Amino acid sequence: MHDTPLGRAIGFLREADKLKSVLRRSRLSFDPERRENDAEHSWHLALMAIVLFDRLAPPGLDRARVLGMIVVHDLVEIDAGDTFVYDHAHAASQVEREELAADRIFALLPEAEAADLRGLWDEFEARVTTEARFARALDRVQPILQNIFTEGASWRAHGVTAAQVHAVNGPLVRDGAPELWAHVEALIDDAVARGWLPLR
Repeated sequence: MHDTPLGRAIGFLREADKLKSVLRRSRLSFDPERRENDAEHSWHLALMAIVLFDRLAPPGLDRARVLGMIVVHDLVEIDAGDTFVYDHAHAASQVEREELAADRIFALLPEAEAADLRGLWDEFEARVTTEARFARALDRVQPILQNIFTEGASWRAHGVTAAQVHAVNGPLVRDGAPELWAHVEALIDDAVARGWLPLR
């Protein structure tokens, strides 16, 4: 039964459920003591894309493609784990770890579906299309917002500075959603003023 197309699809969905156990560094806005998991991040990011799409997306952007990339973008972390964007040592092996994970996880699906979802993941990673750049911009903003909502809980726990937040996130967000980055910069400045985020 598991070798039928439907059985393989259900097996993939069962495997994808493991994303709920992958913890991120971001804290929940309503419970800063608890870390967000990857599934929660992906859901929140998808909702963010829906809410902000008409305000921020470039004309002609394919909303369904953006949402597809967002839904699959962190599935590889089932195997590869979450890579904290400010941990440069761990990030050095990120591409290799995530490529191996993508090879295994998407291959659980029947060939056509595997190619479709792997294509969305590859597109998100390559950031060549406007859709991918927009999706990546939102992906970088979501944890910044979580830090704003929690008075910098994750930033403070890991000694992150405003200079790091700007350097690591600014280029990607400006590239995919420049109007959003202008708003986020004001939030970062406010976090510095409130003592939630040191300048350097």
